Amino acid sequence: MMPKEMEIPMYERILTDFDIRTIMNSGQVFRIRPLLRDSGFTTTAGETFLAAAGSHAVLIRQKPEAEGRMRVSFSCTEEEFSDFWNSYFDLDRDYEAIRRSVDPEDAFLTSAIRCGYGIRILRQDLWETIISFLVSQNNNITRIRRSLEALCERYGEKIPVNAFSDDPDAFLPDGNVHAFPSPEAVLEGGPDGLDGLGLGYRDKYIYRMAQRCTGQEGQEWLDLLQKSSYEDALALLLKEYGIGKKVADCICLFALHHVDAFPIDTHMKQILAAFYPEGFPFSRYEGYAGILQQYMFYYKLTQRRTL
Repeated sequence: MMPKEMEIPMYERILTDFDIRTIMNSGQVFRIRPLLRDSGFTTTAGETFLAAAGSHAVLIRQKPEAEGRMRVSFSCTEEEFSDFWNSYFDLDRDYEAIRRSVDPEDAFLTSAIRCGYGIRILRQDLWETIISFLVSQNNNITRIRRSLEALCERYGEKIPVNAFSDDPDAFLPDGNVHAFPSPEAVLEGGPDGLDGLGLGYRDKYIYRMAQRCTGQEGQEWLDLLQKSSYEDALALLLKEYGIGKKVADCICLFALHHVDAFPIDTHMKQILAAFYPEGFPFSRYEGYAGILQQYMFYYKLTQRRTL
């Protein structure tokens, strides 16, 4: 335990509709992981996870309370939480109201929102999300996480992570994690600098996107995406090398926070064919169908049977 004078304040909230493990496994983010010792641990204080986003990193500890609430601790100051993590986890949105809006006659969606309780659509860094979902193509979550972490270790700067001063079991070996690298850092490594990261043919997409996002022109393009409507952002993304409709929709949903974006991959095609042969009721859920898509996607991932 660090000396008293060096202790970092811990910020704590009681949250509803929040479960960091469910968020981690929902397919929208790849740099959240549990802190493991051997096969894993849960202390009396709760489960502890590391969340890294751009140049930010924090430990998150959660412990269930009554009535679906979660006691959640962040290894940061209240100011840092307010400035970054509150928005990142979309904590000002009423997810209970979204769940209440679901048609009770829709058995599949009702089961999905029950299974995915705790999911929130994160507000992720645009550059990081573009690269993450270029890597995600024809890939699985384990390999995506491994490749992105290797990319960060190769080109990202080390950033410190505060420990929980009251929980010595929650630790990082060196107290640091790597930030997501900038486009310039990836570009400086050259085309061969992506070898050995498990990217396969996707390395060409990553390098070309680093070229696209570098310098003033690249920043202006990223800024334009941030300011664009869903339709305009989608059109801009689809012009870029390696980006198809599904990846573009993921970027729109998970980085630009257009929560009406509705990514459709193989899992979602199976769901729509099996349970919505006449079409998903988008008009009922106008303006937030993408949030429901995430519940549906997660539910499909958790089911052993073929939906």
